[in-house]
Amino acid sequence: MKKLFTTFLLLFIATQLFAQEGAVLKVNIPNEQKYAFTTIIDIEASAVKSQGNTGTCWSFSTSSFLESEIFRTTGQMIDISEIYNVRNTYEAKAWNYVMRQGKTQFSEGGLAHDVLNSVQLNGLMPESAYSGLVGDATIHNHENVVPELQKVLDIYIKNDKNAIIPNWKIAIDSILNAQLGAPPKTFKYNGEVYDAKSFLAMTQLNTSNYITLTSFIHQPYNTFFVLNIPDNFSNGLFYNITLNQLVDEVDYALKNGYTLALDCDVSEKTFSSKNGIAVLPNNPAEEEKSLAYIVEEKNVTPEFRQQEFENYNTTDDHLMHIVGLVKDQNGTEYYKVKNSWGADSNRIGNNGYVYMSKAFFKLKTISVMVNKQALSNNLMSVD
Repeated sequence: MKKLFTTFLLLFIATQLFAQEGAVLKVNIPNEQKYAFTTIIDIEASAVKSQGNTGTCWSFSTSSFLESEIFRTTGQMIDISEIYNVRNTYEAKAWNYVMRQGKTQFSEGGLAHDVLNSVQLNGLMPESAYSGLVGDATIHNHENVVPELQKVLDIYIKNDKNAIIPNWKIAIDSILNAQLGAPPKTFKYNGEVYDAKSFLAMTQLNTSNYITLTSFIHQPYNTFFVLNIPDNFSNGLFYNITLNQLVDEVDYALKNGYTLALDCDVSEKTFSSKNGIAVLPNNPAEEEKSLAYIVEEKNVTPEFRQQEFENYNTTDDHLMHIVGLVKDQNGTEYYKVKNSWGADSNRIGNNGYVYMSKAFFKLKTISVMVNKQALSNNLMSVD
């Protein structure tokens, strides 16, 4: 008590002296830290694009991922047609919807493996050969695509005798031609004539080289399983590993020059394309602040991650492309993630990229797709 009294007495005397001399008593309070990022890893990627008014982020992100893969192996940066893969996937979805007699989702959504399925069956096209834009359109707009397709499919499924739908496949093809244009049978690229299959061969892509990793506790680790999310219409397989392993594998891939396709939830207020940041503040009251200033983030456990998935707080919202790693001034690491919402500096931060904290990644990631050659020794035997 005596020591405390002495401290207050000295502080009072000092205050009086400063007041008498007209001085200002300064107290050092820690300043709030605005984000200041330093690049750790930055892997070559194509220019940021806009998916426009479509739900086709899965094709834009995975096509960007494949573009980086082609560049890594051949040195060529090829602008892949995203809509060629989208069109082929609409046809695959239509078949699935008919065979399941309409008892499944039919939407614009998809996943990274749907692009690989399309590439394997139909090959690849460059953007210069097939843009998917009709007439004078400069922005993708699929607002009417799914409603028109589903109308035809539902008539066929219900076996409406009064409707004239002699062949739903022909009708679907006709709608897609009108909405997205008809893909060419052959095309020129760098002076050479290709079709979609020969163009794929030229890129040296092998669709069997890729694996999708995830982490959930409702399935055994180190096994493949079908993840039950609405957009997994094609019943794609996911390889289940621990949450720490998932982060380690992403880091390992990036450090060895490999990018990854990312499927995650972006519905949080703290995912901001305008600010170019995605973080997970521990204090909900700091959500707005966290878009500009460093805050303490949540500790994400496998159990918390599972809980948020099962109560639908973490859903399959959006796919993007992880191309690098940055750190803030405190050494905290963030993934550099390429988005597909354009790069308009008036509404998009970081030139169309989002810096995603590892805490946000651990909670909100559904899965990542990566080249099997990018796996660490712990997972290299997975096939």
